[in-house]
Amino acid sequence: MYTNLAIVTAFAFLYSAFAKGIERTWVGGPIVFTLFGVLLGPLGAGILTLDVTNETLRALAEMTLALVLFNDAASADLGVLRSNLRIPERMLAIGLPLIILLGFAVGMLLFDELDLYEVAILATILAATDAALGKPVITNRRVPARIREGLNMESGLNDGICVPILFIFIALAVSASGEAGGISDALHLVTEEIGIGLAVGLVLAVLGGWMLRLSAEHDWLSETWMQVTVIALAIASFAAAQSIGGSGFIAAFSGGLLFGKITRQHKKVLLRASEGTGDAFALLTWVVFGSAIIGKVIGYISWPILLYSVLSLTLIRMLPIFLSLAGTSESTKSKLFMGWFGPRGLASIVFTIIVMNENLPGGETLAIVVVCTVCLSIIAHGITATPLSEAIGKRVSRQKNLSSSEH
Repeated sequence: MYTNLAIVTAFAFLYSAFAKGIERTWVGGPIVFTLFGVLLGPLGAGILTLDVTNETLRALAEMTLALVLFNDAASADLGVLRSNLRIPERMLAIGLPLIILLGFAVGMLLFDELDLYEVAILATILAATDAALGKPVITNRRVPARIREGLNMESGLNDGICVPILFIFIALAVSASGEAGGISDALHLVTEEIGIGLAVGLVLAVLGGWMLRLSAEHDWLSETWMQVTVIALAIASFAAAQSIGGSGFIAAFSGGLLFGKITRQHKKVLLRASEGTGDAFALLTWVVFGSAIIGKVIGYISWPILLYSVLSLTLIRMLPIFLSLAGTSESTKSKLFMGWFGPRGLASIVFTIIVMNENLPGGETLAIVVVCTVCLSIIAHGITATPLSEAIGKRVSRQKNLSSSEH
């Protein structure tokens, strides 16, 4: 245990010391973290032996995702978002259902071993995008604000929206196998998951924001303990919603949006420690993923699995997003950019663990497909995030310069 702890913490120190320089390159943090886990884990040198259970990995991934969603939502520019709301609206209302449908159609063609509902489960798991892996794009100021905020809103909400859809398909799969459960129970979950998640997130954000403002007015805030406030509120929002049957992801994101609005004058200071903690959790999650998970499934990856993973990151995601943005003023390149940056990561891992606990016949195949897709996403989106963000930023700058010269 102490050897593992020493290795991981030493790596965390080294990365944090050079993080800014690394983030300027095409190599993203998740690539470095995952590769470190692979090279030092059982698949590589065998020095790092992280023996984690499904529940441990799920808890770690959920806490990481909750913090990232809360932080990104609180950091969002609501003014820009309001004036460009149709971008995330279209991607969620039109693009997301089309992604699930297209993923289902392709899955039915490639996986004979999966039944109807298991293919639907797979399509839903891989429809959810990862706010943590998309961070290099969302935080890059060269990317136009409407695109950054649109992708931020989409990645923040589609995880929560996919949760009740996933439970519907799980209930149908369990019902088809002759066990308890059915469509009526699953549909009831939809309203509960979304409604309770929203209510918990908004109520706790109001209470938390009000208490912090009151404390600041009376000079009760300690600089040391102030670093804990946002971390505690983000995880409390997630855990409280989950504990009473709601979507913790929706609670974290909606709570973050409102908290950012309430504390807009001081949110940069308040969010600093929370963002650092979220990055540290993400580092640990991807190291565990590289060390303990990839090695277990790499030998089972087949050509149909690899093909589906590639299509999931390209055609299955990009075509629906492109179609959903038809009729907007966005250029073809902007539509393709938003279609491409739908990385798969923490949410898909969490959803897969939930499905594995149901002991479905095709559970192992589902897990292998998801792990393969996440691995490809870490590499592909990590390598392309910085150069493509810079490219679209330069294109927008050129257009502005041309427009100015014409006038």
